[in-house]
Amino acid sequence: MNTRQQFTSDNYAGMCPEAWQAMMQANVGSLIPYGEDEWTSRAADAFRALFEKECEVFFVFNGTAANSLALAALCQSYNSVICSSYAHVETDECGAPEFFSNGSKLLVARTESAKLTEQDVRLLSTCRSDIHYPKPRAVTITQPTETGELYSLSEIRTLAQTCRELGLYLHMDGSRFANACAALGCTPADMTWRAGVDVLCFGGTKNGMAVSEAVLFFDRALADGFDYRCKQAGQLASKMRFLSAPWVGMLESGAWLRNARHANTCARRLAEQVVGQPGVSLMFPVQANGVFIHAQPAVLERLRACGWRFYTFIGGGARFMFAWDADMAEVDRLAADIKACAGAA
Repeated sequence: MNTRQQFTSDNYAGMCPEAWQAMMQANVGSLIPYGEDEWTSRAADAFRALFEKECEVFFVFNGTAANSLALAALCQSYNSVICSSYAHVETDECGAPEFFSNGSKLLVARTESAKLTEQDVRLLSTCRSDIHYPKPRAVTITQPTETGELYSLSEIRTLAQTCRELGLYLHMDGSRFANACAALGCTPADMTWRAGVDVLCFGGTKNGMAVSEAVLFFDRALADGFDYRCKQAGQLASKMRFLSAPWVGMLESGAWLRNARHANTCARRLAEQVVGQPGVSLMFPVQANGVFIHAQPAVLERLRACGWRFYTFIGGGARFMFAWDADMAEVDRLAADIKACAGAA
């Protein structure tokens, strides 16, 4: 068995100690099911303290459910959601956003960037107003984006202001939200509700947990009926404490931010070592925990022959993602192999 640590995805990592310990502590005694337990209340309160806001908090099993149900809560079936062509809801959710909203259409900005701009939103929301066109109702942005880039706070505020002007809600897909906070050095509140975000899906799986994503409604009125949506979609865990308790360990200990900082540091370390190598270049700025490397197909094949696994689904380049448990020695080993494979071209 190949025991080498791989950086194909931050989903490869196991649970971090803080999440694991909290899970074990929750595995004691007989507690009320369906989210009425003390662990779920404690986790929700920890989110409210972290975000400095009396928001509504829900826990679901995965990111597909979090994003799809959140968008469905904002839209009627005849509405539409504006997103980037790189957006996970567009490329990797198997039609779940449309399914759970009973047909709300995704309006995709056909641009070369994974980041939406004010102009993208205006174009798609105002190009038509007739009854034959699905009425725009929400905008979704991914922070960090699928290419590892970040929206600055000013960019988020501009998008939010545009949404308000056009009567749209702003949803943030934060599967790697912690990495964005670590990279920007800002508070969760500053990057979300203070900037104008209405709903956030905060990712736990990629941050050091085994399962569980949190959906936060900063306008509590928007959460009306969301508990029923979760139940109908098979996302209401009977033993909810096992979805919520790891969040207690992550948030109360600060592990959510430490994990993200370490992952981001590993990404920068790899990028610094391979930039400038013959035939190797970065496809996108390294701003969070992902590194996208462009190289000739022969170089990538040699890298695979060395035992490394990676995806090439965005632009044909190799994607490497770093998690809370990334070993710096293995990061250096990967960098050395990239250099060797490039040098053999």
